[in-house]
Amino acid sequence: MHIMEGFLPIEHAVGWTLASAPFVIYGLRAVRRRVHEQPEQRMLLGVAAAFAFVLSALKLPSVTGSCSHPTGTGLGAILFGPVIMAPIGAVVLLFQALLLAHGGLTTLGANLFSMAIVGPFAAAAVFRLARGLKCSFAVSVFLAASLSDLLTYVTTSLQLAWAFPDPVGGFAASCVKFAGIFAITQIPLAISEGLLTVVIFNALARFNPRELQDMKVIGSSEVRA
Repeated sequence: MHIMEGFLPIEHAVGWTLASAPFVIYGLRAVRRRVHEQPEQRMLLGVAAAFAFVLSALKLPSVTGSCSHPTGTGLGAILFGPVIMAPIGAVVLLFQALLLAHGGLTTLGANLFSMAIVGPFAAAAVFRLARGLKCSFAVSVFLAASLSDLLTYVTTSLQLAWAFPDPVGGFAASCVKFAGIFAITQIPLAISEGLLTVVIFNALARFNPRELQDMKVIGSSEVRA
């Protein structure tokens, strides 16, 4: 997902930056409002940010110009909603670009859009849909985190295909190639991230169930005595 520094054409780099900026600005306002109204949630915000940073720093080689890794944004999206993950993702990706040479500054907007915008919105939507279909809490979390991870890479495939269309088959053929290569390494990573996110949520539900209930993440019937 980390598209490397200078890999995208300048017009694509600028375009993705402009597309991501409104989400980051609105997300910053949402974070400030949440911290002001519910300061006790600062620790959980820190947990969500640290989880995203650590998981997305685990890099495996994928295709030329990019890499594969878990994203870690599903946890925060389920806890706080998808918008708040945009500024958190921006900080995570900025630090990784500057300190770990993962991604880059010119491709920050593109990486942010796939990991911290599409991924969290997918996680929140899948979680709500699964809960609406009466899936268990663990299954809902697993599906949300796993599909969030996979859809992040679908988005990266689309971004790269748009920037580098196949000379013969165009955008569609290029997208199939990128997505096909990504899927080889990403499917087991997505499953692993889903399972790990379930473990984290089980720990939160065990030690701090009331706060999760107040955040409307779990229902009153799921609060353990």
